[in-house]
Amino acid sequence: MTWDSLALSVLRTALLSALKVESRVVSSARTFAVIYGFCLERVVTALEKRKHPHQLESYSKLTQSHNSSQKRKCPASPPAGTSKQLKLDMSSSKRVSKVNINKAVMKFVVEGLQPFSVVDLQAFKDLIQDLQPNATIMSRPTLRSSIAEATKSMKKKLIAAMSEVEYIATTTDCWTTRRRSFIGITAHWLDPDSLDRHSVALACRQLKGSHTFEVLAAALNDIHAEYQIRDKIVRTTTDNGSNFLKAFRIYGDQDENNNATYTEELSNSGEGDDDEEEIQEEEEVVNYQEVASMLDIGDGFEYHLPKHQRCACHLLNLVSTVDALKANSNEAYKKVSRATFSKCQALWNKSARSALAAETIQDACKLQLIRPNATRWNSMFLAVERLVRIVKEQGEGAIRDVCTSLKIPMLNPTELAFLTEYSAIMSPMAKAIDILQAETNIQMGWLLPTLTQLKAKLDRIKPSLKYSKPLVDAIQLGLKNRFSEILEDPELIAAAILLPKFKTLWTKDETVLKKGLDYINLEMEPLHPLSNLHATSSDDDDFFSSIKSNSQESSKELEGYLGCCADHTSLLKTFPSICKLSIRLNTPLPASAACERLFSTAGLLFSPRRARMDSSNFENQLLLKLNRSFYNFE
Repeated sequence: MTWDSLALSVLRTALLSALKVESRVVSSARTFAVIYGFCLERVVTALEKRKHPHQLESYSKLTQSHNSSQKRKCPASPPAGTSKQLKLDMSSSKRVSKVNINKAVMKFVVEGLQPFSVVDLQAFKDLIQDLQPNATIMSRPTLRSSIAEATKSMKKKLIAAMSEVEYIATTTDCWTTRRRSFIGITAHWLDPDSLDRHSVALACRQLKGSHTFEVLAAALNDIHAEYQIRDKIVRTTTDNGSNFLKAFRIYGDQDENNNATYTEELSNSGEGDDDEEEIQEEEEVVNYQEVASMLDIGDGFEYHLPKHQRCACHLLNLVSTVDALKANSNEAYKKVSRATFSKCQALWNKSARSALAAETIQDACKLQLIRPNATRWNSMFLAVERLVRIVKEQGEGAIRDVCTSLKIPMLNPTELAFLTEYSAIMSPMAKAIDILQAETNIQMGWLLPTLTQLKAKLDRIKPSLKYSKPLVDAIQLGLKNRFSEILEDPELIAAAILLPKFKTLWTKDETVLKKGLDYINLEMEPLHPLSNLHATSSDDDDFFSSIKSNSQESSKELEGYLGCCADHTSLLKTFPSICKLSIRLNTPLPASAACERLFSTAGLLFSPRRARMDSSNFENQLLLKLNRSFYNFE
């Protein structure tokens, strides 16, 4: 008989005798266990009173032997009246090291654009102490030096990453704030495997003195040399400032002025007809000249700058603002334009200067007005578009009520129609600027198709206009004057053709396409460049046979690319030579908006309360913020 059956029989008999209950009450083991737990003392007492020595003795022996062989550990029951929820013991939790705390603090300061003095605030110290008792927080000088070291480490990784790239493009611009001037530079490249664009910030360095072309050239040259990318930059995109234009005209790759000036000097000297004897006699005379005076001439060899690209968005903004004013030469247009915008300007001024006026506009129009800003692209279009939208959604009555409440002359139907036409004309301009100022999914090849479609849209809009035809004429003339050289650049035409999205579908001008295709055939490397190393007997006979084979291979690959119906970017991977040339031509950006975004972040960091911040500390914190993918704070 097993222990369980014997113990059950003994205790069952004892319980039945003591409690005098029916046998079915304890027929199951679970019921027996419950009763056993509560009535054990009564069972023992009953056994003693009723004198069952043989059963009690058997039960004691069995329980003792079982407890000695198998001991079960049961959790102690909580005291009566206390909660059963377990408490977390923090005394044994893992402590964070001082190094990790310092990294976390530095990440908070850099990515949050916090001042260095935040580590000296008592509230910040209390926060760290609450999270990690007895923790030591770095001081402000330690934080400053840590950020400087982190910036050096980030730059090393950035230089290593760009060393593996063959083609790089940059954008640059100048920025003045808090009585200090800075030059900002960003770098961009296309990954040769995924064809994704990568963008980084290279510098936001203080400029001292006048922003002459020589100062800008020296700053650009130094920064390019610091990152070891001078020979990799294909183009640098800037705005249309005269100092930038002159810097790249003199020190850029074009080298236009030097050769032309030197040729003119030779032609005007009149000494080219001297006979040989006179030349030999003159050679015997040695003239000495100071080197400093020669360097002051500015021969273009002091600095080396890449090829220059004017910002397309800046040019379009000049067309929509400066060139558009030439439409006022038409008296009818000038009359309605000035009357309309004078009333709009009064409305914009009221909404910006008075809180009561802003509340009145919000209640009547359900929207606030947008005030134009001369330094913002598309600002005038967005302001007019908002007025047209209010009239369309809320009706003319909403604008009439606002003008009556603010005591402003009401826009008449002719002026409202003029605003509608103005919005329709400027909408394609604004869309083109938005497309070209992008950074992630934009290449240089988007420039010419965007300009071509813009001109086509303006041509389609013009016949339906009643008041604003002179405006369209002025814009079209501005586009022609400012983009004529860009529209005829074979390299930019080829860049558009080498994008699968466009190929040759973006224009019907065969002359334009021929320029681009000829450039591609001339620049494209053969599909198998090493095939010519294995010369045959025919190659020995024909000295120019390699030119023929290379031309045939290039033409065959180009025809295959143009014949594919697919328009996704991965199509380029099928044609290696096409892909390599496309990467080189489409690495640059058509606009310098990336540098403007750098300055936007810099403005958040260089706040009025931090106007005394050292320029090197400012640049270090800004570069770590913008290039956080090249530094691990963990």
